[in-house]
Parts: sequence; C-alpha cells; structure tokens
Amino acid sequence: MATLTGASCIITIAIPGLFNSPVTLQGFAADDVFDADTQEIAETTMGVDGILSGGFVHVPVKQTIALQADSASNLIFETWAAQQKATLDTYTANGTSNIVSTGRSYVMNKGFLTSFPSIPAVKKLLQPRRYTITWQGIRAVPN
Repeated sequence: MATLTGASCIITIAIPGLFNSPVTLQGFAADDVFDADTQEIAETTMGVDGILSGGFVHVPVKQTIALQADSASNLIFETWAAQQKATLDTYTANGTSNIVSTGRSYVMNKGFLTSFPSIPAVKKLLQPRRYTITWQGIRAVPN
C-alpha cells in the first residue's frame, strides 16, 4: 500500500510546437508540488419571492506547479514563455497528473501558461518558482 505522499506524483505535459511529446516534470518544491483552484460550477440567483434558481456554468481551472529553483523542468516553462513573447502568440498544453498514493489520475486539456516568474526569489536559499497554467478542464480518469 502506498503512503499518502506527494513525492510519487508524476506530471507530464505536451506543448505542441515546443514539446510535441509529453515531458515529465521533475524537481518539485519541498513542501508544494501543485494545486488547483476550487471550481465554482454553478451560479445561483434568488428571486424577489425567495425562490432560488441555479444553473451549471463552465469555468477554467487554474493549476499552480511549484518547482525548485534548480529544477531542470524550469527550462520547459522558460522556453514556453520565451516563445510566447517572441511570437506574440500563445501555445496550448495538454497534460496528466498521476497521484500514485491515491491511485488517481487527472487529464488536463487545453492549458495556457498564464503566470510565469522570470527568476526565482533569492533568499538564504533560492526559492521555488510557481507557474500557473489555466486549463479548459481537468477531469479524473481511472488508473
């Protein structure tokens, strides 16, 4: 049985036109691998008569990935950001997150690099760099 650890997470991303084959990210931050924002998937409104109505809405999902300052995978994000700046265009990614300790995998589709730290914060030790990808969707899939 696996322990409940983030150390065994496997994240792969492909960025067509830059990294056509999926690449495995490595060198995650010590206390932070990744997280995703909570999705607000319904909107509600209360009528003046006190009856609540609601409906489903599609929302993007922001995922933040934290890499150690010396992670080789920083090059992937540096290349992605540099190409966007050079071409004045965006590149979309697709990826998977396999959380081994829970036996769950997640597929991320149509992601845009929306937040990029140009350099790590320099303190006593160089600090992790946190990248944000905004995905069209993230869905669970069976392992």
